[in-house]
Amino acid sequence: MTDWAPVLIAVVLFILLSPGLLYQMPGKDRLVEFANMQASGVAIMVHAIILFGIISVFLIVLNVHMDVGNS
Repeated sequence: MTDWAPVLIAVVLFILLSPGLLYQMPGKDRLVEFANMQASGVAIMVHAIILFGIISVFLIVLNVHMDVGNS
């Protein structure tokens, strides 16, 4: 059996939390900028830490699983 929930959650969160796509924190001129499609090294590091934290909560604390039967 394969467990696809962790993969789907990680992919969706990676896309949504990409710096500059929906928001960027810290921004170039402000603390938070929305949809500017630019990224800095600091913003990438902040978004990576946020992504790791949210994925950890979903996969470890909430114990998310989605079992798919064998075909």
